[in-house]
Amino acid sequence: MGIVAGLDSSSGFTRIVVCDADTGAVLRQGYAPHPVEAKATEIDPQAWLLSLGDAAAGGLLEGVQAIGVSAQQHGLVTLDAQGNLVRPALLGNDKRAQVAAADLIDALGGRQAWAEAVGSVPQAAQPVAKLRWMARSEPDVAQRVAGVMQPHDWLVWQLLGRPARRTTDRGGASCTGFWSAGTGSYRTDLVELALGHQCALPEVLGPAEAAGTTPEGLLISAGTGETMAAAFGLGVGIGDAVVSLGASGSVMAVHHEALADPSGLITSFADATGMHLPVVHTLNAVRALRGAAELLGAEGLDELSALATKSTPGASGLVLLPYLEGERTPQLPHTAGTLSGLRRESMKPEHLARAAFEGMLCSLADAMDVLRGRGVEVRRVFLLGAAAELPAVQAAAPAIFGAQVVVPQPADYAALGAARQAAWALGVSQGTLSPAAPPAWQGAAAQIFEPGDELAVGQAVRQQYGATRDQIHPGAFNPPS
Repeated sequence: MGIVAGLDSSSGFTRIVVCDADTGAVLRQGYAPHPVEAKATEIDPQAWLLSLGDAAAGGLLEGVQAIGVSAQQHGLVTLDAQGNLVRPALLGNDKRAQVAAADLIDALGGRQAWAEAVGSVPQAAQPVAKLRWMARSEPDVAQRVAGVMQPHDWLVWQLLGRPARRTTDRGGASCTGFWSAGTGSYRTDLVELALGHQCALPEVLGPAEAAGTTPEGLLISAGTGETMAAAFGLGVGIGDAVVSLGASGSVMAVHHEALADPSGLITSFADATGMHLPVVHTLNAVRALRGAAELLGAEGLDELSALATKSTPGASGLVLLPYLEGERTPQLPHTAGTLSGLRRESMKPEHLARAAFEGMLCSLADAMDVLRGRGVEVRRVFLLGAAAELPAVQAAAPAIFGAQVVVPQPADYAALGAARQAAWALGVSQGTLSPAAPPAWQGAAAQIFEPGDELAVGQAVRQQYGATRDQIHPGAFNPPS
Protein backbone atom coordinates (compact mmCIF):
# COMPACT_ATOMS: atom_id res chain seq x y z
CA MET A 1 0.00 0.00 0.00
CA GLY A 2 2.92 2.36 0.53
CA ILE A 3 4.84 4.21 3.22
CA VAL A 4 3.36 6.18 6.11
CA ALA A 5 4.74 8.20 9.02
CA GLY A 6 3.67 8.81 12.58
CA LEU A 7 4.91 11.70 14.66
CA ASP A 8 4.58 12.07 18.40
CA SER A 9 4.99 15.60 19.74
CA SER A 10 5.33 14.95 23.47
CA SER A 11 6.03 17.44 26.26
CA GLY A 12 9.76 17.46 25.56
CA PHE A 13 10.50 16.15 22.07
CA THR A 14 9.26 15.02 18.67
CA ARG A 15 9.71 11.44 17.50
CA ILE A 16 8.90 10.32 13.97
CA VAL A 17 8.67 6.76 12.68
CA VAL A 18 8.35 5.89 9.01
CA CYS A 19 6.63 2.55 8.48
CA ASP A 20 5.52 0.11 5.81
CA ALA A 21 1.79 0.77 5.57
CA ASP A 22 0.90 -2.93 5.23
CA THR A 23 3.02 -4.51 7.97
CA GLY A 24 3.98 -1.66 10.31
CA ALA A 25 7.68 -2.48 9.94
CA VAL A 26 9.74 0.58 10.94
CA LEU A 27 11.87 1.74 8.00
CA ARG A 28 13.50 4.83 9.54
CA GLN A 29 13.19 7.13 12.54
CA GLY A 30 13.80 10.74 13.55
CA TYR A 31 14.08 12.59 16.86
CA ALA A 32 14.51 16.18 18.03
CA PRO A 33 14.02 17.85 21.42
CA HIS A 34 11.69 20.81 21.86
CA PRO A 35 13.67 24.05 22.29
CA VAL A 36 12.12 24.79 25.69
CA GLU A 37 12.70 24.20 29.37
CA ALA A 38 11.57 20.75 30.49
CA LYS A 39 9.34 22.12 33.26
CA ALA A 40 7.79 24.97 31.28
CA THR A 41 4.03 25.37 31.76
CA GLU A 42 3.60 27.58 28.68
CA ILE A 43 5.10 27.42 25.21
CA ASP A 44 4.95 29.13 21.85
CA PRO A 45 3.53 26.33 19.67
CA GLN A 46 5.98 27.31 16.95
CA ALA A 47 8.53 25.39 19.03
CA TRP A 48 6.63 22.20 18.17
CA LEU A 49 6.97 22.99 14.47
CA LEU A 50 10.68 23.74 14.80
CA SER A 51 11.20 20.41 16.59
CA LEU A 52 9.14 18.63 13.94
CA GLY A 53 11.29 20.13 11.20
CA ASP A 54 14.48 19.05 12.94
CA ALA A 55 13.17 15.52 13.50
CA ALA A 56 12.20 15.20 9.83
CA ALA A 57 15.55 16.51 8.51
CA GLY A 58 17.67 14.60 6.02
CA GLY A 59 14.83 13.45 3.79
CA LEU A 60 13.23 11.32 6.51
CA LEU A 61 9.76 11.74 4.99
CA GLU A 62 10.79 11.04 1.40
CA GLY A 63 8.22 8.78 -0.27
CA VAL A 64 5.74 9.07 2.61
CA GLN A 65 2.10 9.09 1.46
CA ALA A 66 0.30 9.79 4.74
CA ILE A 67 1.12 11.16 8.19
CA GLY A 68 -0.57 10.72 11.55
CA VAL A 69 -0.02 13.09 14.46
CA SER A 70 0.00 12.22 18.15
CA ALA A 71 0.67 14.91 20.74
CA GLN A 72 0.66 15.67 24.43
CA GLN A 73 -2.81 15.77 25.93
CA HIS A 74 -4.47 18.56 27.89
CA GLY A 75 -2.58 21.38 26.20
CA LEU A 76 -4.65 24.41 25.21
CA VAL A 77 -4.04 26.57 22.14
CA THR A 78 -6.23 29.67 21.96
CA LEU A 79 -6.81 31.56 18.71
CA ASP A 80 -8.38 34.91 17.84
CA ALA A 81 -10.90 35.54 15.06
CA GLN A 82 -8.09 35.62 12.46
CA GLY A 83 -6.60 32.31 13.62
CA ASN A 84 -3.61 33.92 15.35
CA LEU A 85 -2.40 32.93 18.79
CA VAL A 86 -3.99 34.86 21.63
CA ARG A 87 -1.30 33.80 24.11
CA PRO A 88 1.31 31.02 24.51
CA ALA A 89 -0.14 27.52 24.72
CA LEU A 90 -0.91 26.24 28.22
CA LEU A 91 0.53 22.77 28.90
CA GLY A 92 -0.88 19.83 30.82
CA ASN A 93 1.53 20.24 33.74
CA ASP A 94 0.19 23.75 34.50
CA LYS A 95 -1.38 23.58 37.98
CA ARG A 96 -2.72 27.16 38.06
CA ALA A 97 -6.24 26.04 37.15
CA GLN A 98 -6.81 23.96 40.30
CA VAL A 99 -9.11 26.56 41.85
CA ALA A 100 -10.81 27.09 38.49
CA ALA A 101 -11.51 23.34 38.27
CA ALA A 102 -13.10 23.37 41.73
CA ASP A 103 -15.19 26.41 40.73
CA LEU A 104 -16.47 24.59 37.65
CA ILE A 105 -17.43 21.51 39.68
CA ASP A 106 -19.55 23.69 41.96
CA ALA A 107 -20.97 25.76 39.11
CA LEU A 108 -22.51 22.72 37.39
CA GLY A 109 -23.80 21.18 40.60
CA GLY A 110 -21.09 18.77 41.69
CA ARG A 111 -18.95 15.85 40.55
CA GLN A 112 -21.85 13.64 39.50
CA ALA A 113 -23.24 16.33 37.20
CA TRP A 114 -19.90 16.54 35.39
CA ALA A 115 -19.45 12.77 35.19
CA GLU A 116 -22.88 12.45 33.61
CA ALA A 117 -22.27 15.39 31.25
CA VAL A 118 -18.84 14.53 29.82
CA GLY A 119 -17.54 11.41 31.58
CA SER A 120 -14.96 13.23 33.69
CA VAL A 121 -14.73 15.63 36.61
CA PRO A 122 -12.71 18.82 35.92
CA GLN A 123 -9.01 18.67 36.75
CA ALA A 124 -6.47 21.49 36.50
CA ALA A 125 -4.87 19.91 33.44
CA GLN A 126 -8.01 19.91 31.29
CA PRO A 127 -8.71 22.63 28.71
CA VAL A 128 -12.10 23.39 30.30
CA ALA A 129 -10.37 24.35 33.57
CA LYS A 130 -7.69 26.32 31.72
CA LEU A 131 -10.40 28.34 29.98
CA ARG A 132 -11.99 29.13 33.35
CA TRP A 133 -8.58 30.18 34.70
CA MET A 134 -8.04 32.47 31.71
CA ALA A 135 -11.48 34.04 32.14
CA ARG A 136 -10.71 34.79 35.79
CA SER A 137 -7.00 35.65 35.62
CA GLU A 138 -6.61 37.12 32.12
CA PRO A 139 -10.08 38.46 31.27
CA ASP A 140 -8.86 40.79 28.50
CA VAL A 141 -7.05 37.88 26.86
CA ALA A 142 -9.99 35.52 27.34
CA GLN A 143 -12.35 37.96 25.59
CA ARG A 144 -10.24 37.69 22.42
CA VAL A 145 -10.49 33.90 22.27
CA ALA A 146 -12.51 32.92 19.19
CA GLY A 147 -11.33 29.32 18.83
CA VAL A 148 -9.59 26.65 20.89
CA MET A 149 -7.49 23.65 19.89
CA GLN A 150 -5.28 21.04 21.52
CA PRO A 151 -1.66 20.39 20.45
CA HIS A 152 -2.39 17.61 17.97
CA ASP A 153 -5.27 19.63 16.45
CA TRP A 154 -3.00 22.62 15.99
CA LEU A 155 -0.18 20.59 14.43
CA VAL A 156 -2.54 18.92 11.95
CA TRP A 157 -3.96 22.34 11.07
CA GLN A 158 -0.47 23.72 10.49
CA LEU A 159 0.59 20.77 8.32
CA LEU A 160 -2.48 21.35 6.16
CA GLY A 161 -1.66 25.06 5.72
CA ARG A 162 -4.15 26.48 8.25
CA PRO A 163 -7.36 25.74 6.31
CA ALA A 164 -10.75 27.16 7.32
CA ARG A 165 -11.75 23.70 8.55
CA ARG A 166 -10.24 22.75 11.92
CA THR A 167 -10.43 19.17 13.11
CA THR A 168 -9.74 16.85 16.02
CA ASP A 169 -10.58 13.22 16.83
CA ARG A 170 -12.67 11.46 19.47
CA GLY A 171 -9.63 10.68 21.63
CA GLY A 172 -8.41 14.25 21.74
CA ALA A 173 -11.90 15.68 22.18
CA SER A 174 -12.51 13.41 25.18
CA CYS A 175 -9.62 15.09 27.00
CA THR A 176 -11.13 18.57 26.85
CA GLY A 177 -13.79 18.40 29.57
CA PHE A 178 -16.43 19.75 27.17
CA TRP A 179 -16.96 16.77 24.82
CA SER A 180 -18.79 13.63 25.88
CA ALA A 181 -17.49 10.24 24.77
CA GLY A 182 -20.90 8.84 25.74
CA THR A 183 -22.95 11.03 23.39
CA GLY A 184 -20.20 11.83 20.88
CA SER A 185 -20.96 15.53 21.03
CA TYR A 186 -19.68 18.82 22.45
CA ARG A 187 -21.27 20.47 25.45
CA THR A 188 -20.95 24.04 24.24
CA ASP A 189 -22.74 25.25 27.36
CA LEU A 190 -19.73 24.07 29.38
CA VAL A 191 -17.38 26.07 27.14
CA GLU A 192 -19.49 29.16 27.86
CA LEU A 193 -19.57 28.28 31.58
CA ALA A 194 -15.77 28.21 31.58
CA LEU A 195 -14.82 30.99 29.15
CA GLY A 196 -17.80 33.30 29.48
CA HIS A 197 -18.70 33.11 25.78
CA GLN A 198 -18.92 30.64 22.92
CA CYS A 199 -16.00 29.96 20.57
CA ALA A 200 -15.21 27.78 17.58
CA LEU A 201 -14.43 24.13 18.33
CA PRO A 202 -12.72 21.65 15.99
CA GLU A 203 -14.84 19.19 14.00
CA VAL A 204 -14.55 15.71 15.54
CA LEU A 205 -13.47 13.18 12.91
CA GLY A 206 -14.03 9.43 12.96
CA PRO A 207 -11.05 7.08 13.54
CA ALA A 208 -10.33 6.36 9.87
CA GLU A 209 -11.19 9.79 8.45
CA ALA A 210 -8.55 12.09 7.02
CA ALA A 211 -8.19 15.67 8.20
CA GLY A 212 -7.16 16.65 4.68
CA THR A 213 -4.44 16.55 2.04
CA THR A 214 -1.58 18.96 1.62
CA PRO A 215 -1.07 20.75 -1.73
CA GLU A 216 1.73 18.24 -2.35
CA GLY A 217 -0.73 15.35 -2.02
CA LEU A 218 0.30 14.18 1.45
CA LEU A 219 -2.69 12.79 3.35
CA ILE A 220 -2.98 13.84 7.01
CA SER A 221 -5.07 11.57 9.25
CA ALA A 222 -7.24 12.74 12.14
CA GLY A 223 -4.46 12.53 14.74
CA THR A 224 -5.08 11.81 18.42
CA GLY A 225 -3.75 12.23 21.96
CA GLU A 226 -0.62 10.42 23.14
CA THR A 227 -2.48 7.97 25.39
CA MET A 228 -4.82 6.91 22.60
CA ALA A 229 -1.98 6.68 20.07
CA ALA A 230 0.13 4.53 22.40
CA ALA A 231 -2.80 2.14 22.98
CA PHE A 232 -3.30 1.89 19.22
CA GLY A 233 0.41 1.34 18.67
CA LEU A 234 0.47 -1.43 21.26
CA GLY A 235 -2.47 -3.11 19.59
CA VAL A 236 -4.62 -3.41 22.71
CA GLY A 237 -8.24 -4.48 22.44
CA ILE A 238 -11.19 -5.70 24.49
CA GLY A 239 -9.90 -7.67 27.49
CA ASP A 240 -6.65 -5.70 27.64
CA ALA A 241 -5.59 -3.23 30.31
CA VAL A 242 -2.51 -1.00 30.24
CA VAL A 243 -0.77 -0.24 33.53
CA SER A 244 1.67 2.67 33.35
CA LEU A 245 4.42 2.77 35.96
CA GLY A 246 5.65 6.33 36.27
CA ALA A 247 6.21 8.32 39.45
CA SER A 248 2.42 8.17 39.56
CA GLY A 249 0.45 5.35 37.98
CA SER A 250 -2.54 4.73 35.75
CA VAL A 251 -4.68 1.82 34.62
CA MET A 252 -6.65 2.06 31.40
CA ALA A 253 -8.58 -0.54 29.49
CA VAL A 254 -10.41 -0.87 26.20
CA HIS A 255 -14.18 -1.00 26.72
CA HIS A 256 -17.24 -1.00 24.48
CA GLU A 257 -18.97 1.93 26.18
CA ALA A 258 -18.26 5.17 28.01
CA LEU A 259 -18.42 4.95 31.80
CA ALA A 260 -19.94 7.81 33.77
CA ASP A 261 -18.47 7.64 37.28
CA PRO A 262 -20.01 10.00 39.86
CA SER A 263 -17.06 9.46 42.22
CA GLY A 264 -14.67 10.84 39.62
CA LEU A 265 -12.28 7.89 39.98
CA ILE A 266 -12.80 6.93 36.32
CA THR A 267 -12.01 9.34 33.50
CA SER A 268 -13.92 8.24 30.42
CA PHE A 269 -11.73 8.81 27.36
CA ALA A 270 -12.48 7.72 23.82
CA ASP A 271 -9.82 5.72 21.98
CA ALA A 272 -8.46 5.97 18.44
CA THR A 273 -10.54 3.08 17.04
CA GLY A 274 -14.14 3.96 17.90
CA MET A 275 -14.05 2.24 21.30
CA HIS A 276 -13.54 3.72 24.77
CA LEU A 277 -10.59 4.03 27.17
CA PRO A 278 -11.71 4.39 30.78
CA VAL A 279 -8.70 5.39 32.91
CA VAL A 280 -8.08 5.31 36.66
CA HIS A 281 -5.10 7.22 38.07
CA THR A 282 -3.04 6.76 41.22
CA LEU A 283 -0.75 9.44 42.63
CA ASN A 284 1.87 6.96 43.77
CA ALA A 285 3.68 4.25 41.84
CA VAL A 286 7.45 4.29 41.25
CA ARG A 287 7.84 7.17 43.72
CA ALA A 288 7.09 4.58 46.44
CA LEU A 289 9.93 2.40 45.15
CA ARG A 290 12.33 5.32 45.02
CA GLY A 291 11.39 6.30 48.57
CA ALA A 292 12.03 2.77 49.79
CA ALA A 293 15.38 2.66 47.98
CA GLU A 294 16.47 5.90 49.66
CA LEU A 295 15.32 4.67 53.06
CA LEU A 296 17.27 1.42 52.66
CA GLY A 297 20.32 3.02 51.09
CA ALA A 298 19.88 0.96 47.93
CA GLU A 299 21.75 2.14 44.84
CA GLY A 300 18.73 2.56 42.58
CA LEU A 301 15.75 0.41 41.73
CA ASP A 302 17.78 -2.53 40.39
CA GLU A 303 19.36 -3.00 43.80
CA LEU A 304 15.97 -2.59 45.51
CA SER A 305 14.53 -5.26 43.20
CA ALA A 306 17.39 -7.66 43.98
CA LEU A 307 16.81 -7.06 47.69
CA ALA A 308 13.07 -7.71 47.36
CA THR A 309 13.63 -11.06 45.68
CA LYS A 310 15.36 -12.27 48.87
CA SER A 311 12.02 -11.93 50.67
CA THR A 312 8.89 -14.02 50.13
CA PRO A 313 5.32 -13.12 49.06
CA GLY A 314 3.63 -11.18 51.83
CA ALA A 315 6.94 -9.65 52.94
CA SER A 316 6.83 -11.47 56.31
CA GLY A 317 3.65 -9.58 57.17
CA LEU A 318 4.86 -6.10 56.23
CA VAL A 319 2.34 -3.99 54.30
CA LEU A 320 3.13 -0.63 52.75
CA LEU A 321 0.19 1.59 51.81
CA PRO A 322 2.10 3.74 49.30
CA TYR A 323 0.05 6.93 49.67
CA LEU A 324 3.15 9.12 49.96
CA GLU A 325 1.65 12.10 48.08
CA GLY A 326 -1.87 11.55 49.33
CA GLU A 327 -3.90 9.42 46.94
CA ARG A 328 -6.45 9.81 44.18
CA THR A 329 -7.58 6.15 44.08
CA PRO A 330 -8.97 5.82 46.71
CA GLN A 331 -9.74 9.51 47.25
CA LEU A 332 -7.47 10.31 50.18
CA PRO A 333 -5.83 13.58 49.11
CA HIS A 334 -4.48 14.56 52.52
CA THR A 335 -3.32 11.20 53.86
CA ALA A 336 0.21 9.79 54.13
CA GLY A 337 1.75 6.39 53.49
CA THR A 338 1.64 3.71 56.15
CA LEU A 339 4.01 0.83 56.98
CA SER A 340 2.15 -1.82 58.96
CA GLY A 341 2.95 -5.26 60.38
CA LEU A 342 6.27 -4.45 62.02
CA ARG A 343 7.56 -7.34 64.12
CA ARG A 344 11.04 -8.23 65.12
CA GLU A 345 11.28 -10.91 62.43
CA SER A 346 9.92 -8.60 59.70
CA MET A 347 12.29 -5.71 60.39
CA LYS A 348 14.73 -6.64 57.66
CA PRO A 349 15.68 -4.68 54.53
CA GLU A 350 14.51 -7.37 52.12
CA HIS A 351 11.03 -7.44 53.63
CA LEU A 352 10.63 -3.67 53.38
CA ALA A 353 11.85 -3.81 49.78
CA ARG A 354 9.31 -6.53 48.99
CA ALA A 355 6.54 -4.58 50.76
CA ALA A 356 7.29 -1.55 48.56
CA PHE A 357 6.84 -3.55 45.36
CA GLU A 358 3.74 -5.33 46.64
CA GLY A 359 2.25 -2.06 47.91
CA MET A 360 2.71 -0.36 44.54
CA LEU A 361 1.22 -3.30 42.63
CA CYS A 362 -1.67 -3.79 45.07
CA SER A 363 -2.52 -0.09 44.82
CA LEU A 364 -2.64 -0.40 41.02
CA ALA A 365 -4.69 -3.59 41.37
CA ASP A 366 -7.15 -1.55 43.48
CA ALA A 367 -7.36 0.90 40.57
CA MET A 368 -7.91 -1.99 38.16
CA ASP A 369 -10.72 -3.29 40.38
CA VAL A 370 -12.50 0.05 39.99
CA LEU A 371 -12.73 -0.72 36.27
CA ARG A 372 -13.58 -4.39 36.79
CA GLY A 373 -16.33 -3.33 39.16
CA ARG A 374 -17.95 -1.45 36.28
CA GLY A 375 -17.93 -4.48 33.99
CA VAL A 376 -14.59 -3.88 32.26
CA GLU A 377 -13.00 -7.17 31.26
CA VAL A 378 -9.30 -7.62 32.05
CA ARG A 379 -7.66 -10.83 30.80
CA ARG A 380 -4.29 -9.39 29.85
CA VAL A 381 -2.26 -6.55 31.38
CA PHE A 382 0.32 -4.54 29.42
CA LEU A 383 2.92 -3.19 31.85
CA LEU A 384 4.69 0.00 30.69
CA GLY A 385 7.55 2.06 32.11
CA ALA A 386 11.16 1.37 33.02
CA ALA A 387 10.11 -0.28 36.30
CA ALA A 388 8.27 -2.96 34.31
CA GLU A 389 11.68 -4.43 33.49
CA LEU A 390 12.52 -5.04 37.17
CA PRO A 391 12.54 -8.75 38.16
CA ALA A 392 10.64 -8.02 41.39
CA VAL A 393 7.82 -6.41 39.39
CA GLN A 394 7.69 -9.18 36.80
CA ALA A 395 7.67 -11.88 39.48
CA ALA A 396 4.80 -10.41 41.52
CA ALA A 397 2.59 -8.61 38.98
CA PRO A 398 0.81 -11.57 37.29
CA ALA A 399 -0.41 -13.09 40.58
CA ILE A 400 -1.37 -9.73 42.13
CA PHE A 401 -3.22 -8.57 38.99
CA GLY A 402 -4.71 -12.02 38.46
CA ALA A 403 -3.99 -11.91 34.74
CA GLN A 404 -1.37 -12.56 32.09
CA VAL A 405 1.20 -9.74 32.12
CA VAL A 406 2.79 -8.48 28.91
CA VAL A 407 5.96 -6.37 29.11
CA PRO A 408 6.47 -4.86 25.64
CA GLN A 409 9.94 -4.04 24.39
CA PRO A 410 10.63 -0.30 24.63
CA ALA A 411 9.46 1.47 21.47
CA ASP A 412 7.86 4.71 20.33
CA TYR A 413 4.33 3.35 20.66
CA ALA A 414 2.60 6.73 20.40
CA ALA A 415 4.41 7.46 17.13
CA LEU A 416 3.66 3.92 15.92
CA GLY A 417 -0.01 4.41 16.77
CA ALA A 418 -0.04 7.66 14.81
CA ALA A 419 1.56 5.88 11.84
CA ARG A 420 -1.01 3.05 12.05
CA GLN A 421 -3.78 5.64 12.01
CA ALA A 422 -2.21 7.21 8.91
CA ALA A 423 -2.09 3.78 7.21
CA TRP A 424 -5.78 3.28 8.06
CA ALA A 425 -6.83 6.62 6.60
CA LEU A 426 -4.67 6.00 3.52
CA GLY A 427 -6.17 2.54 3.00
CA VAL A 428 -9.72 3.88 3.32
CA SER A 429 -8.95 6.67 0.85
CA GLN A 430 -7.60 4.08 -1.63
CA GLY A 431 -10.47 1.67 -1.06
CA THR A 432 -8.22 -1.10 0.30
CA LEU A 433 -9.28 -0.88 3.97
CA SER A 434 -12.64 -0.63 5.68
CA PRO A 435 -13.40 2.31 8.01
CA ALA A 436 -14.50 -0.35 10.52
CA ALA A 437 -11.21 -2.29 10.67
CA PRO A 438 -7.69 -0.83 11.11
CA PRO A 439 -4.67 -2.35 9.39
CA ALA A 440 -3.60 -5.58 11.09
CA TRP A 441 -0.08 -4.65 12.04
CA GLN A 442 2.07 -7.06 14.00
CA GLY A 443 1.73 -6.55 17.75
CA ALA A 444 4.46 -5.32 20.03
CA ALA A 445 7.39 -7.67 20.71
CA ALA A 446 7.09 -8.54 24.38
CA GLN A 447 7.86 -10.81 27.31
CA ILE A 448 4.86 -12.77 28.62
CA PHE A 449 4.36 -13.69 32.29
CA GLU A 450 1.55 -15.96 33.53
CA PRO A 451 0.16 -16.10 37.08
CA GLY A 452 0.19 -19.91 36.98
CA ASP A 453 0.37 -21.64 40.35
CA GLU A 454 1.09 -18.31 42.09
CA LEU A 455 -2.47 -17.02 41.64
CA ALA A 456 -3.56 -18.08 45.15
CA VAL A 457 -0.44 -16.48 46.59
CA GLY A 458 -1.23 -13.23 44.83
CA GLN A 459 -4.77 -13.30 46.20
CA ALA A 460 -3.38 -13.76 49.72
CA VAL A 461 -1.06 -10.78 49.28
CA ARG A 462 -4.00 -8.67 48.11
CA GLN A 463 -6.12 -9.80 51.05
CA GLN A 464 -3.35 -8.82 53.48
CA TYR A 465 -3.01 -5.44 51.77
CA GLY A 466 -6.78 -4.88 51.61
CA ALA A 467 -7.26 -5.71 55.28
CA THR A 468 -4.60 -3.18 56.26
CA ARG A 469 -6.05 -0.51 53.92
CA ASP A 470 -9.58 -1.01 55.27
CA GLN A 471 -8.41 -0.94 58.88
CA ILE A 472 -6.50 2.32 58.48
CA HIS A 473 -8.83 3.96 55.94
CA PRO A 474 -12.26 2.38 56.57
CA GLY A 475 -14.71 2.97 53.75
CA ALA A 476 -12.06 4.46 51.45
CA PHE A 477 -13.56 2.71 48.44
CA ASN A 478 -17.11 2.72 49.76
CA PRO A 479 -17.62 6.12 51.36
CA PRO A 480 -20.96 6.85 53.00
CA SER A 481 -23.51 8.15 50.50
